[in-house]
Amino acid sequence: MDFNSKTSFASAAARTLTYDASMRAYMVKVYNFMAMALGISGVTAFLVSSSPALMQLFFGTPLAWVIMLAPLGFVIFLSAKIAKISAAQAQTYLWIYATLMGLSLSTIFVVYTGTSVARIFFISASVFGAMSFYGYTTKKDLTGMGSFLMMGLIGLIIASLVNIFLKSSAMQFALSVIGVFLFIGLTAYDTQRIKQTYYQFAGNSEMVGKAAVMGALNLYMDFINLFIMLLQLFGDRK
Repeated sequence: MDFNSKTSFASAAARTLTYDASMRAYMVKVYNFMAMALGISGVTAFLVSSSPALMQLFFGTPLAWVIMLAPLGFVIFLSAKIAKISAAQAQTYLWIYATLMGLSLSTIFVVYTGTSVARIFFISASVFGAMSFYGYTTKKDLTGMGSFLMMGLIGLIIASLVNIFLKSSAMQFALSVIGVFLFIGLTAYDTQRIKQTYYQFAGNSEMVGKAAVMGALNLYMDFINLFIMLLQLFGDRK
C-alpha cells in the first residue's frame, strides 16, 4: 500500500468515526427529549391526580372527552406542521403534547396503586430499553415489519374507540395483550427508522433538530402505550 492509499484510508476512517459519533450524539438527543417529555407527563399526571378539584374539573364534566382525544389530535396536528416550523418550535410542541398526555394519564394514579404504577413503569422501561437497543444495533431491515405494525396500530385504535362504548372486559384484555406485542415491535422499528432518518438529513442541522423531536415523540408514544397496556394487564387496582 503506497503513501497516498494509506492517507486516503486514514481520512475515510476518520470521517466514519466522526459520522458515527455525530449519529450517537443525535440518538442521545432523541432519548433526552423523550425522557424530558416523560418527566413532564409524570409530574403533570401526579399533580392533577393529587387535586380532587382538578380531577372533578377535568374528568367530572364533558371536558374529559377533550382531554382523552386531545393527545391524538395534537399528534396529527404536529405531523402536519413539522415541515413548516423550526426545531425550537417543534420542541415547544413536544412539551405541550407531553403536558396534555399527562392530563390524560392522571387517572392511573386514582385507579391503580402507587406501588403498582412504579413496578409496571420499571418493567416497561426494561422492555422498552431492550427493544430499542435491538432496533439500534440490528443489521436486519425492519421496514417490512413496520407496514404490518402500522396496520395493527390502526386496528387497535379503532377497536379501542369502539370498546369505550361496549365496555367489554374480555375485549379490553385482548386489546391489551395485542397492544403489548404491537408496541414492543414498534419500539424496535421506530428506533431503526430514527437512526435511518439521521443519515437522510445529516448535514442539515435544522432538519436533524426537527427529526430528533419527531423521533422522541414516536418513542415517547411507544413507551407510554406499552406502559398503559402492561398496567391494564398486571396493575393492582385500588
